[in-house]
Parts: sequence; C-alpha cells; structure tokens
Amino acid sequence: MAAKADEPQAHIPKDQLPNIAYCITSPPPLPEAILLGFQHFLVMLGASVIIPSALVPQMGGTNEEKAKVIQTLLFVAGINTLTQTLFGSRLPAVIGASYTFVPTTISIILAGRFSDDPEDKFKRIMRAIQGSLIVASTLQIVLGFSGLWKNVARLLSPLSAVPLVAMVGFGLYELGFPGVAKCVEIGLPELIILVFVSQYLPHVVHSGKHLFDRFAVVFAIVIVWIYAHLLTVGGAYNGKPPKTQASCRTDRAGLIDAAPWIRVPYPFQWGAPSFDAGEAFAMMMAAFVALIESTGAFMAVARYASATHMPPSVLSRGVGWQGVGILIAGLFGTVNAASVSVENAGLLALTRVGSRRVVQISAGFMIFFSILGKFGAVFASIPAPIFAALYCLFFAYVGAVGLSFLQFCNLNSFRTKFILGFSVFLGLSIPQYFNEYIAINGRGPVHTSARWFNDMVNVPFSSEPFVAGIVAYFLDNTLHKRDGGIRKDRGKHWWDKFRSFDIDTRSEEFYSLPFNLNKYFPSV
Repeated sequence: MAAKADEPQAHIPKDQLPNIAYCITSPPPLPEAILLGFQHFLVMLGASVIIPSALVPQMGGTNEEKAKVIQTLLFVAGINTLTQTLFGSRLPAVIGASYTFVPTTISIILAGRFSDDPEDKFKRIMRAIQGSLIVASTLQIVLGFSGLWKNVARLLSPLSAVPLVAMVGFGLYELGFPGVAKCVEIGLPELIILVFVSQYLPHVVHSGKHLFDRFAVVFAIVIVWIYAHLLTVGGAYNGKPPKTQASCRTDRAGLIDAAPWIRVPYPFQWGAPSFDAGEAFAMMMAAFVALIESTGAFMAVARYASATHMPPSVLSRGVGWQGVGILIAGLFGTVNAASVSVENAGLLALTRVGSRRVVQISAGFMIFFSILGKFGAVFASIPAPIFAALYCLFFAYVGAVGLSFLQFCNLNSFRTKFILGFSVFLGLSIPQYFNEYIAINGRGPVHTSARWFNDMVNVPFSSEPFVAGIVAYFLDNTLHKRDGGIRKDRGKHWWDKFRSFDIDTRSEEFYSLPFNLNKYFPSV
C-alpha cells in the first residue's frame, strides 16, 4: 500500500550522524577519556606490530631490531596523530601504519642489491626504504598544502563517495576472518565476546553508565588474552607447527626480552637514507593510493565524530599533514608510512565517542609506551588473531558508513544504480584478479625488467578503494552530468554548503585551527 503524501519520512537524511555520545568538540570526563584513549592505543597496535613483524625478518633483522622498529613506529604514530588532530584535518583520526605501503616495501627488500651480512643488510634496506618514503612524502605535501587536492575533492558527491568509503572498510576483508582462522580457538572467541559485550550485554544489563558498549574492546581483549596465555603455559601448542605457534602463543613475539627498558627513537638512527629513483617513483604511487584511501577514511571519521562534511580545503590540509607524517616516518625509519587508521575509525562507531581529546590522549599512550620499551612490548605481544577479530567489526563499521551516504542519493535513478553497481563490482573484481595472479605466480600481471614500473601498476590495481573510488569519481563527473535533475540524484546539493569553509558556521566549530592560526593559514 502506498504511503500517504502527508506522512512524515521515517528516516530523514541528516548531514550529522545523530546518537553520538560525545562529538568531535565535546570530550568525555577525564577518567573515561583516558580509558577510551588507551583503547584506541590497543586497537592501533595491531598493524603497528603485524607489519614490522612480517617485514623486519625478511630484511635480516633480529628480534632486537624488530622491537626498535615497532617502538619507532609507535613514536612516529603518536607525533603524527597529534599534528593531524591539532593542525591537520582536526578530526579524531589516528595516523598509524598502513598496509598500502607493504607491497612496495617488500619489492625493495627483494631488490637483490644488498649484502648478505644480516646486520648490514638490514640497515642498508632500511636506508633505501627511508629514502623512498622521504621522496614519496612530497606528493601528498604538495597536493595537500598547494590546495590541488581541494579542487579534486570539490567534485566529490555523496554518490561517488559511497564506493570509495565503503571499499575503504569492506576492501580489507582479507585481514579479517582469514586472520581469525590462523588460530581459530583464540580469534573466534574474541569475535563472539566482542559482539556479545558491545551489542547484546548493554541491553541486558541496564547500568546506565555505558560500561559494556563503550569499553567492549578492553573487556574482550583482556578475557581472551588471559585465555590464550593459559593455553600457552598449559602446553597446548607444544609440538605444533611453527605457523600455529607464531599465531597462537603469547610468548613467541620475541619482543619483551629484546625491547630496551627506555629508548627514545631519533631521526637517522639507522644511518643516512639512500635514494633510488625507481623505488622512489614506486613508493610515490603507493603514497597516491594511500591518499585516495585516506580521503575515504577521513570522511568516515568525520561522520562518526558527528561533524559536518569536511570542506575540501580542510581535507586538503589534512592530506598535507599526512604527507608530513610520511616524511617523519622516512626520517625516523619505521619500515612503513603513515595513513589514517581504518580500524580506529571503526572504534569511534563502536564507542559512539568521536572526541578529538580522546584520540590525542591515545597519541600520548603511543609516545609513552614507545619510550618505555618493555611495557609497550607486553601489549605488543597480543596474538594477531585477536586483532583480526577486532578488524571484522571495525572494518565493517567503516564500510557501513560509506553505504550510509546513499541516503543523500536517488536510489530510483538508473544512473545511480549503474555508477554504484559498476564501480563496486570493478572495485572488488579487478583487485581480486591482481591478487590471485600474485598468489599463483609470485608476481603481478605487469611484469617487466623494471621492478619500480611493475609496482606502479600492480599496487594501485590491487587496492579495492582505489579502483572503486576512481571509477565512481570518473563516471559521476562525466556521465550525463548536464541533464536536469542529475545534481539532486547524485546528492551534490547536500554538500554545496560545505564547498567553502565559511559558508556553514559549523565548519568553524569543527575544523578551525587552534591558537587563532586560521588568521595565518586561512581555510578557503
């Protein structure tokens, strides 16, 4: 039966997400903010430990060097998160390790031009990675601070944002349950307990303090970590294959013994960076892919912080500071570069706390535990399947917020259906082809004698958000754009008031710089 014309809409589109407990500018009470900040620190530890643990041994590094790299990565992540929340986008975005840069880094490791001596090999590879990151950082710095990315972002509509933001979350599916299954007796209980504590328990136990839904991550990690440790000390994994022991045991990370008690990371700690033109170009392409992905992640963070849509100038400013973050990563030597942490964006949704203050406190934890190495190593020894279980929930939240932009679009339009379906399908299908080819043949479909050129093609087309976002952006801005009504179909009118910083007064509330710096760095 058709609804009556005068019946109100049940779900009215809103440019700010309702039901957020603490938005970007409203911090919770200090004790609660500290615990929430610590929870963000725990969540970002996953990538910060998994990536160096996979790369450093391939570089010839020992557990001691792995511990130092993890410390450095945490230290740099703390600095970059503080600068991003203070001077960049001003969003509660954690800037941490990125899986996007891993294929290019592995390509440098396998270059074959480094010595066989493990210690010398590790340092020489590290210097080569540093050099390529330093050069690659200029891409985001120039695009961001020059305002060029602002001009690109102005052409984004809610329709073209849907595939981009959705694939930022859903495109990381291979890091979810496949990681849980590496030690299913640990990962699956973590996933079940996390869902139960965060989604069901608050409706059973009416404490009125949001204890379970807001701190579900701490509850779930502590319970399963203790359980995993009991399995380890009880001998459950004695005699098991090395892969099983590495995934399941709580004492196989080798970090606690190797980490120094106190150590402050510093620039050029591995020596002077070395530069290779081809590797720099390849890393620059990885930085461009990370730029596309971070654009979607920034939009997800803004939504879950209950902020308004980011003015393009603010997004461009955030990209510029992210480029500075990659530069800092290159100077310090972290094996990896910085981008917006997708898992922490999902945590904002789980807790319904989008406070900037909370994320700044988490940056303090990153710096604190990176300097006090032994204490940080204890938390870094959490088994990887526990983090994979967290990813199942957090990446799903980010994917879902991408789909939520559909509320601004006309879903009865065949143009909308084509752009949405075609971009999402190619965003899944093309990377699947590239990743399958690499898994079967040990190399990408593009295979020439120039490794750097291979990486420049294979890396972007292995990224779901990159492919889906580029296809949707191109189609949305070229297909029947001048036809009447198309502007409303794509939802562009919803974002018109955010095209410039000073059109909507809420932009200043959420995104203006501190210390009256807008006077010197106007966002226009």
